[in-house]
Amino acid sequence: MSTEGDAVEIEEVVEVAAEAPRGQMTVEEALQEVLKKALIHDGLARGLRESVKALDRRQAHLCVYVETCTEKEYVKLVEALCAEHSINVIRVSDAKKLGEWVGLCKIDAAGEARKVVGCSCVVVKDFGEDSEARNILLASFQSR
Repeated sequence: MSTEGDAVEIEEVVEVAAEAPRGQMTVEEALQEVLKKALIHDGLARGLRESVKALDRRQAHLCVYVETCTEKEYVKLVEALCAEHSINVIRVSDAKKLGEWVGLCKIDAAGEARKVVGCSCVVVKDFGEDSEARNILLASFQSR
């Protein structure tokens, strides 16, 4: 076996999972992305107590709460503070889903959310970076 003329070529094939071009992002998908980016930039107030503090201090840009809250006084308080300070409001149907979106869960090895804690109210204090999802949300508020 001579090494003079023997050249071995090794070719690596790497598949890149490119995102397929999708249509327009829905408001729910945009909300998920905005909440994720705000969580990364430490711009979320999660839970009723933190949210009400942020709303009262006028630090909030967006408020998201669950419409199936058992205490109607909580809903009245959040709606009144948002109306007083003219803060945009989004209502979500499920507390567990909102809790998962804002990081109140454990992620297992497969990437699935486990031990999801329900969340009744979330306030976005800092959007983080400017994104298409943020623009979609703001456009939906202007169209209302």
